[in-house]
Amino acid sequence: MTKRILLTILALIILGGSLAGIKVLQIRHMMAVGSKMVPPPETISTTPVQLQSWESTLSAVASLEAVQGVTVAAEQLGKVVKISFTPGDMVQKGALLAQLDTSAEEAQLRALESSRNLARTNLRRLAELADKGLISRAEYDNADAGFKQAEAQTENIKAVIDKKNIRAPFSGRLGVRQINLGQILKEGQEIVSLQTLDPVFVNFMLPQQELSKIATGMTVRVNGDGTHEKELSATITTIDPKVDARTRNIRVQATVANKEELLRPGMFVNAAVVLPEQAKVFTIPGTAVLYAPYSDSVFVVEEKKDEKSGKDIQKLRQQFVRLGEKRGDFVAVLSGLKEGETVASTGVFKLRNGQAVVIDNSQTPAFEIKPKPENN
Repeated sequence: MTKRILLTILALIILGGSLAGIKVLQIRHMMAVGSKMVPPPETISTTPVQLQSWESTLSAVASLEAVQGVTVAAEQLGKVVKISFTPGDMVQKGALLAQLDTSAEEAQLRALESSRNLARTNLRRLAELADKGLISRAEYDNADAGFKQAEAQTENIKAVIDKKNIRAPFSGRLGVRQINLGQILKEGQEIVSLQTLDPVFVNFMLPQQELSKIATGMTVRVNGDGTHEKELSATITTIDPKVDARTRNIRVQATVANKEELLRPGMFVNAAVVLPEQAKVFTIPGTAVLYAPYSDSVFVVEEKKDEKSGKDIQKLRQQFVRLGEKRGDFVAVLSGLKEGETVASTGVFKLRNGQAVVIDNSQTPAFEIKPKPENN
């Protein structure tokens, strides 16, 4: 019995060893085949490193302000008897906007005008008598003072009536009406907004270290959601003489024409001050960069000889780069590349260092400084 058990165990050991040996031979064969296998070249699109001249700009977020803007308000207490404007209309300076009830003032004016006329007549008579020496100088002076007082009272009531005829202080576009017929207005109560929309001010802040680079007369490019993808050209008209002590920024104001009234006071826009000098930069498409937390890199295409076949093939070399400003589809390369070098332009996430490639630029997308993607 014991002999049978030992023979069975021995047979199992021999069988297991045979199977293990066969498996080891299979794995060694697969490793040998794998070491000799060469992956097929990857098809890529390429682009050359270009030297371009980029405008130097100072960018900022700006807010718009009307050159002249005010909310027209009542100066006198009174009831609205006439509204002479349509909300949203353009009005000229001096146009009548609204009229308050002036019936009481007009009655006072007639009475004061009668008193003034009588005082003028009496003054003329006393002047003749004074010339003949028939009255004292004091009587004439009292009559003259009475006439001037009556005239001042008349002018005062005329001013009150004029203030109740509310007019546009300057030309501009009206806003939403805030009064109704028959409404009793208090002093200072708002009637309608009036804004001059052409031109408008573009206000923005720049760091104090940029002060030496800017001057009045420089061009500022303005664009935003309200410009319908149009880029408007403004001109720096004012540089604040004082730097903000809290932020160390300086306030800059530019003026932009707004004939189409695309811009409205209170909007925010992007502003870019165009500096006179242009920067020379090496540029590549942004899709050519393999972004990573430790460092960004690109794949440079180089021609090398295959060690096995001896033929010239295209291989990739991973090159770490330092990037600068981005504009449109392009990014500036501050270091790591030279002009004329060729880099893989798309699909860099699937490439590796030393990989053989085949170049096919038939499907290469068009890269632009100012791309205009379609709204799909």
